[in-house]
Amino acid sequence: MKKLTASLLVLVLSSSIAVANAQQKNDTIKTKEIEGVVVTALGIKREKKSLGYASEEVKAAELTGGTTNTGNVASLLSGKVAGLQVNTNNNFGGSANLLIRGYKSLSGGSPLIVIDGSPVNNNTVTGSTFDYGNFLSDINQEDIESVNVLKGAAASALYGERGSDGVILIVTKSGRGNNDGSWGVTLNSGITAGFIDKSTFPTYQKKYGAGYGGQAWNEAAGPGGYNYANFVDDASYGPAFNPNQLVYQWDSFDPSSPNYGKATPWVAAKNGPIKFFETPVTYINTITIEKGNKTSNLSLSYSNMLSNGLMPNSELRKNTISAKFNHDFTDKLHASVFTTLTLQDTKGRNETGYSDNVVTGFRQWWQTNVDVLALRDAYANNGNSNFSWNRSTAADGTPQYWNNPYFQRYQNYQSDDRTRIFSYAQLKYDVSKNFGITGKLSYDDLQMVVEERLMNGSLPQAFGASQLNVSSGYARTNVKNTEINFDLFANYKFDITSDLSVSGIAGGNVRRNLVDNIYMSTEGGLSKPGLFAISNSIRTILPPDENYSKWVTSSLYATASFGYKNFLFVDGTYRVDQSSNLPKDNNSYGYPSVTGAVILSEFVKQPWLSFWKLRANYAEVGSSTNNYRLVNTFKARGEGLFDQPYFLANPNLKPQRSKETEFGMEAQFFKNRLGFDVAIYKTRTFDQIINLPVSSATGYRTFLVNAGQIDNKGVEVQLNGTPFKTDNFTWDVNVNWSKNENKVIALNGDSQNYLMASYQGGVSLNARVGESFGALVGSDYVYNANGDKVIDPATGRYLRNDNQVIGNITPDWVGGIRNSFRYKDFTVSFLIDVKKGGDVFSTDMYYGLATGLYAETADYRESGLVHPGVNPNGNVNTTPTISPGSFGNVDGYRRMPNKRFVYDASYVKLREASIGYSLPKSILANTSIRDAKISIVGRNLWIIHKNLPYADPEAGTGNGLGAKGNSIGVLPTTRDIGIDLTLKF
Repeated sequence: MKKLTASLLVLVLSSSIAVANAQQKNDTIKTKEIEGVVVTALGIKREKKSLGYASEEVKAAELTGGTTNTGNVASLLSGKVAGLQVNTNNNFGGSANLLIRGYKSLSGGSPLIVIDGSPVNNNTVTGSTFDYGNFLSDINQEDIESVNVLKGAAASALYGERGSDGVILIVTKSGRGNNDGSWGVTLNSGITAGFIDKSTFPTYQKKYGAGYGGQAWNEAAGPGGYNYANFVDDASYGPAFNPNQLVYQWDSFDPSSPNYGKATPWVAAKNGPIKFFETPVTYINTITIEKGNKTSNLSLSYSNMLSNGLMPNSELRKNTISAKFNHDFTDKLHASVFTTLTLQDTKGRNETGYSDNVVTGFRQWWQTNVDVLALRDAYANNGNSNFSWNRSTAADGTPQYWNNPYFQRYQNYQSDDRTRIFSYAQLKYDVSKNFGITGKLSYDDLQMVVEERLMNGSLPQAFGASQLNVSSGYARTNVKNTEINFDLFANYKFDITSDLSVSGIAGGNVRRNLVDNIYMSTEGGLSKPGLFAISNSIRTILPPDENYSKWVTSSLYATASFGYKNFLFVDGTYRVDQSSNLPKDNNSYGYPSVTGAVILSEFVKQPWLSFWKLRANYAEVGSSTNNYRLVNTFKARGEGLFDQPYFLANPNLKPQRSKETEFGMEAQFFKNRLGFDVAIYKTRTFDQIINLPVSSATGYRTFLVNAGQIDNKGVEVQLNGTPFKTDNFTWDVNVNWSKNENKVIALNGDSQNYLMASYQGGVSLNARVGESFGALVGSDYVYNANGDKVIDPATGRYLRNDNQVIGNITPDWVGGIRNSFRYKDFTVSFLIDVKKGGDVFSTDMYYGLATGLYAETADYRESGLVHPGVNPNGNVNTTPTISPGSFGNVDGYRRMPNKRFVYDASYVKLREASIGYSLPKSILANTSIRDAKISIVGRNLWIIHKNLPYADPEAGTGNGLGAKGNSIGVLPTTRDIGIDLTLKF
């Protein structure tokens, strides 16, 4: 990999220099065109050359042109921006997590999303076993003109408390039509199908069947002297398969099965769990209508998305309508209005995590003798009943641990309806050519209804408000999130002298947020089977769990940008926020920034140097806290009863702060044929607002406090090159690479560890003083002075050492390489996405190796395994593991330390690829079609390298910190291939 990358860079450099020198006469690109104009904080357009901080813009063609429509804009940024880490997962309609320059906060954090200068909600619905996706997925990717990533504190300081984790600026298309008053119409239609990457799903052993303990059968033999399969044991560590041996299996009790009442050959199933999955297909159709002239332009678009998932009974329907209108009332008065409405109906999201997750069963607790398609037939042919493979006994068909997976999917499904409205209206008045006033109102409203079902006859499980074990139930959540922003600011631009100019803005913002959530559920089960309604509760329902909260943030901000002789630029910004979530006497806080940029190419005049800039900045940003954390609040439970909160509030909170210093250099050579952009930074984040453990004698579990410091430092590199460029052929290469290192410097007082998430088996995700953020803690091997693993000679098993750091989720570096080729009317592009380092604990391997599912467990059940290592006396181990015939005695969770199941989460992926053809203008000359393009597109086509077996190291259970560092019950990854057709009239 390293040699390949180095060779590619040498080729790019040498080819660019040679070809560029030969073609300088044909290139007339100016510095302004090289740098261009970009959108910065608050929607302000700036010449990129004047910026003293790192930002990176991704145009629509680069964002969406070379890949399938994922339905989530966040996932489209994978591998395209230096310093931006994108974590996607395989959940149906699931989330994608964005992280800029590493974790700065003990609570995680993600960048602020801004559309045309107005912030939007990118949260997720929490507190469920389902991944409901981040709300950025409500944005139609066909509406996007560009995405600009503001990486550091100086770039995002104008957003105050919300900019501490960076900002993703989305600019929507302006809708300029043909600019002659005529209508322009664009039709886009695409179909995508997904095919399972088998390297991300288990390869099962086919030598042994159901059981926990070797050749033993749990029950006495049945009629004819034939044994009963070990129905109750949800493992494959039982008797060896023998086609000449007949056994009564679970389908021997299925009246609709051809095997009813029969003993059948004891062999591995013909149809394993991979046959359970369906082929996901997505249809997306979009129509955009535009009209424009000198004073007005209008854009209307409608997009329809229909998709099914890998799991049976999953469907997502999404309709998005958007409109944008720009109008100049006079030469001085300008108006802009944008609105988008998304209606999404989703059924059958996949469960995540451990309990009641069908895929967890396939990866951890399964019998290799069970035919999954026979389970499908048993469900369908027995009145959609819960006919399980995991019977309690031969005489009792009650499920022991697992429902029939088809019953689980078709009867215990969830559903959710989402309505999202985002709108803004802006009015700008140019008082003079040097001074203007802008007023803006934006409104973001999200409403969801989430339903979860448990059909009568299900395996009893914790469900509902009381979390009692019940065999049926219904729960409903109503979610409402609203944000309103009022902005009023003035922009100015003056020439102080002929050489010195100043420009900037001054204004204020008022933000109002509302959260109104209600959760209700049945208690004791459903009174009438199959009627999913709160009123159909066997027992009296508990009072609804209501969360109603409002908060206000008021802000003032100002900027000043000085330019001297077009080569020296100095900017200063300051913002003051006042938050209702902080104490009255300490609720105002300011965020300054100062940046500088020097255009060295104004002094070094060489034909090979197109542009050269040095930049530096310093900034402070911060963040407030959630609402109602200053004093303890109590939840009403009816009849005068109230629930006490688990944490102790703090009336003396102050905002979390970050201070960052950044230096950078960027240059372009040979008329933009070769260039780079390098940034180095250091960030210190302190006064973090976290919940720390407290003695239970206080009546609380945690207390809220300002504590902790995390330091981050890193480097980001962007390279661009055009090795070959002729009239008919162009090859462009873009490379990005970034490395972030962080360390937890302090917590609170003498505290050395902060628990962020807990996993099965005693493994946890932590912030530990002196360690990188995201330490995985659990049991490790015992090592001698030479670093050898120590083995107990009496058992042949490794000794274990508890409460050790066994890994860390932070990657060493991330990067991407994009190649784009154009030959006449053909285009070809592909993106390689790379993550190096970081660790993941595989709960699937932790259990699945013990239960004998995976192929590597088949060969040591009689003789055991001699583990590599040494005895306590230093001699090389020669003792096979004892009692290998019982599950988990050789490998897996029962005997091995947690470290055994920590894997390097590195990957190299062919993330995107496309082949496109644009019909020549000569063919379209006598038609109403202006442009026509057809493309074959692909995504996640090839995991070139990974270390995690049987799963995608990128996949997780959802969004947020708790989903990181744990591979558990995840869906397999699909190779997505599609056809995209675009027609413009």
